Amino acid sequence: MLKGICHLGYAVEDLAAAVAFYRESFGVEPSEPEEVRSEGILTCMFRVGDSTIELMQPTRPDSPVARFLARRGEGFHHVAFEVEDLEEALRRLKAAGVELIDETPRPGAGGTRVAFIHPRGAFGVLTELVELKREGG
Repeated sequence: MLKGICHLGYAVEDLAAAVAFYRESFGVEPSEPEEVRSEGILTCMFRVGDSTIELMQPTRPDSPVARFLARRGEGFHHVAFEVEDLEEALRRLKAAGVELIDETPRPGAGGTRVAFIHPRGAFGVLTELVELKREGG
């Protein structure tokens, strides 16, 4: 079902400061910031080998990332795995009794479709499933 690690998500208080740190410290060039209104975040991504790091700053105090920051502070937020068919992956997980946050896909950054597995269903790790934007669609 899993094609690979799509990205690792990090919650940050100040996206511009985090972007500057990674650019200056590691020589990486992040993407342009993108607002994901459905999640209440501003996000930037940068490549590391075959994977990507996502930096996320909340844009509203009731967003999941804002609540995470209030409880835990900055740091690792989630792992995202790429899947070919998100609906099929969700059906299989639900049938197996895995606790889902999303039973249907929702829009993600960069034209992707995403769904989350609750940390209780994945040994304490918030897990995102990502279906990449299809060619021509």
